[in-house]
This record gives sequence, structure tokens and C-alpha cells, in this order.
Amino acid sequence: MGYIFMMPAILVLGIFVLLPIIYAVFLSLHKVQLLGGIDYQFIGLRNFHRLVDDARVWIALRNTAEYVAIVVPTQTVLALILAVTLNSGIRAKNWWRILYFLPTVTSSAVLTLIFMWIYNTDGLLNDFLAFFGLPTYNWLGDPAIALKGIMIMNIWSTAPFYMVIYLAALQDIPQKLYEAAELDGANWWQKFIYITIPILQPVTFFVVAIGIIGTFQLFDQSYIFSGGTGGPNNATLTVVLLIYQNVFRYLQMGYAAAIAFLLAVLIIAVTLLQRRFFGVEKV
Repeated sequence: MGYIFMMPAILVLGIFVLLPIIYAVFLSLHKVQLLGGIDYQFIGLRNFHRLVDDARVWIALRNTAEYVAIVVPTQTVLALILAVTLNSGIRAKNWWRILYFLPTVTSSAVLTLIFMWIYNTDGLLNDFLAFFGLPTYNWLGDPAIALKGIMIMNIWSTAPFYMVIYLAALQDIPQKLYEAAELDGANWWQKFIYITIPILQPVTFFVVAIGIIGTFQLFDQSYIFSGGTGGPNNATLTVVLLIYQNVFRYLQMGYAAAIAFLLAVLIIAVTLLQRRFFGVEKV
């Protein structure tokens, strides 16, 4: 009877999760011919060997790693600061929550188009600089700046989501702990460091883990910013965008599947390292 009740979930997971993974394994071991009829040619691990010599794979990995290393810590710290601020009893805190959360509920594609207009050579940012007599800049055309523009946009749009998670956790902390600390002479900084941060450690692990998974899978903003090319000069090329290009532009599904497995291994490895760093089992 239990398996009968579980059958809908088992069918959904089997069809939409397990079977695609098995098919992806199959694809990664084959050279797939799509034109003139689908044809599968078994080539073993040749797709994985090709990853080592592909310069664009290393560029995409470098860009993605830089993006993760900057965005995840920044959005986590910003989310915590916003949550602590809203939990401190400021006036009109409900309105501030709505205002902060607006970027999260806005479409990612719409946000990207808005920021492209801001970064454009005749956009809002250059108009602001020109108003004060400062030199303008080609923000979207400089390889050293393009990825940083995507980082700023994503930090601004994703931090409010994690703010809500932190805010819920902060409201669950017993006030008697803070009262006891005050009786011992602790100031607000000591209460934050020795009470708030340790209690929020499991929540921080969750926030960082979800942030890492999400940032490793950056695609839509990079695609829209560069028109699908990963430019300028591969500066916004990410691993997921490279997978997309190999499937829909070069029709190399087997090689794209191999890159996808490389991404999966990286995400799993980084998450396990993070789990060890936060000491989740001990918590």
C-alpha cells in the first residue's frame, strides 16, 4: 500500500530525473549525428579526454569559478546584513521587506535587459557619469568588466531571497539568549558574533550551498548579455552556456553531456568541501 501511494512521485522522479541522467551517461560515451537521422557512434571516454585539450572549457571554468567566488560570499553577507537590519525593529519594516524583495520576483530576463540598458554606452550609468563630468566607458564591450556587470546584477537580485531565509531563522532565535548575554555585559557586536552567527551556522550552510549550485549554473544572464556568444572575447562564457553552444550551435550532444558531467562533479565536490568546512554533522 505504501508503494502505491509513492508511485506518482516514483514515476515523476524516474521519468524526469533518473532516465535523463541515464540517457546523459549514454550520450557522453557516444558521438551523436543529428543531421540526416539520429546516429549513435560509440567512442568510449573520448569526449572526456577532449575536455582536457579544449581551451574554451578552461576559459568557461575560470569565468564560472571567478563568478562563484565573488557572488556567493557577497550575496550571503549582504543577505545577512539586510536580515539583521529588518529584524532590529526599524520603522515600516514590512514596506522595506517588500522593497528589498522586488528584484527577486522580477523576471531574470527583464532584469538583464534593464541592466544592459544601464551599462550601454548611451545608457543610464554613462549619463550619470557624464552629468558629473566624469569619463564614460564601454561597460559591455570590455572583457575585463563584462562579467563584473553580471555579478553586480545577480548580487542585487538574489540577496533578497536569502535575506528572507535569514530573517525567518533570526526570528526563531530565543530572546532569552540575548537577555542573558546583556546581563553578562555583552554589547550588540558580541551578541552578534557569539550568539547569532553560531546559531545561524546551519542556515548559512544552506544559503551558501544553494548559492553555489545556482551560480555554477549561470546561463540566462550570460546568454542575453553576449547574444549567446559568451563575448566579448569569451569574457562571459560560462560552463552552462558552453553546454548550450555545443548542443544547439555545434550539434555535439555527446561532448555537451561530458561537459555537463564535469559541471556536476564540480558542484558535488565544492558542496562536500563546504559541508566539511561548516561542520554540518557536528552542528
